[in-house]
Amino acid sequence: MKYYIIAGEASGDLHGSNLIKELYKQDATADIRFWGGDLMQTAGGTLVSHYKERAFMGFFEVLKNIFKVVGFIKLCKKDIAVFQPDVLIFIDNSGFNLRVAKWAKAAGFRTHYYISPQVWASRAGRVKDIKRDIDKLFVILPFEKDFYKKHSYEVAFVGHPLIDAIADRAQVSENDFRKEHALSTKKIIALLPGSRKQEITEMLSVMLSLIADFSEYQFVIAGAPSQDFSFYKQIIGEREVAFINNKTYDLLSVSYAALVASGTATLETALFKVPQVVCYKGGYISYQIAKRIITLKFISLVNLILDKEVVKELIQEDFNKQNLKVALTNILEVSNRENIFLNYFDLEKQLGGKGASKNVASQIVAALK
Repeated sequence: MKYYIIAGEASGDLHGSNLIKELYKQDATADIRFWGGDLMQTAGGTLVSHYKERAFMGFFEVLKNIFKVVGFIKLCKKDIAVFQPDVLIFIDNSGFNLRVAKWAKAAGFRTHYYISPQVWASRAGRVKDIKRDIDKLFVILPFEKDFYKKHSYEVAFVGHPLIDAIADRAQVSENDFRKEHALSTKKIIALLPGSRKQEITEMLSVMLSLIADFSEYQFVIAGAPSQDFSFYKQIIGEREVAFINNKTYDLLSVSYAALVASGTATLETALFKVPQVVCYKGGYISYQIAKRIITLKFISLVNLILDKEVVKELIQEDFNKQNLKVALTNILEVSNRENIFLNYFDLEKQLGGKGASKNVASQIVAALK
């Protein structure tokens, strides 16, 4: 069978790579072509376009690059038409994927979507587009099934793929990790400022401003695979901070606390049982637009899934040195950490067990057969 997968950003690349591995296990004749990243390329198949080329953050940034975006969509449609896949599999990345899905469904292609667009967060009217253009939707958050049921659309809850990604990773000992990266014996505070240039630029300098106030800790930046160290160096300057590229899971496994950009990383940090402060700061125009259309009480997946504030969220103007210092101090206090851990364990239970990628692959292959 021929599979065409479209993913964007580092998280989509991760989940796409695990899906590709499962498709190859369950379909020995699988011919896979995809838009994704390095992890998907390592898993197998043919890479058409790397997600780094399409890493635009926020409404204003997308608008500035609209001609590039339109060009990529045209290229994608043309490539699909030539490849003639048996199924299209969209992974997250709704701004791009829903546009391609509309064309693909009208052109007669089978369309499956893995990891729902966040229509439950804003613009719920897009559900009608999903119902029209997507043959099967696989969701990974427990509340999504009920959300779509209210809109008369049956979806499949398959569990969260991060459970697999974390459980199946190669283990590293703390001593070996510290030795390999020349880290001190101090407790580690991990800095996860995101993967796109705009968000790193907005957030990393504020995170780094706390170093002098917490000199008894070792601050370590988790570098994104999509960015070179030279970019981070412009922001770091002469500050005393360690930098480790493309080893976020290893870093979280030995961290005592973390400052994390809103997104998938908040959930990853929770699954590693690391107390965290969630940070978000976007461009002014993009934020003003988002504030008017997003209907959620929280921005972090941890708080959304548990439907209460488990981790502190600092958003836009609230994300400043003073507030961040107070929030970090709170999660370093031993008396506050036990309750965070208890909530994290509850979170993991709600996400289901291992096997998300396997579940999705099984259902797709079975549908094709």
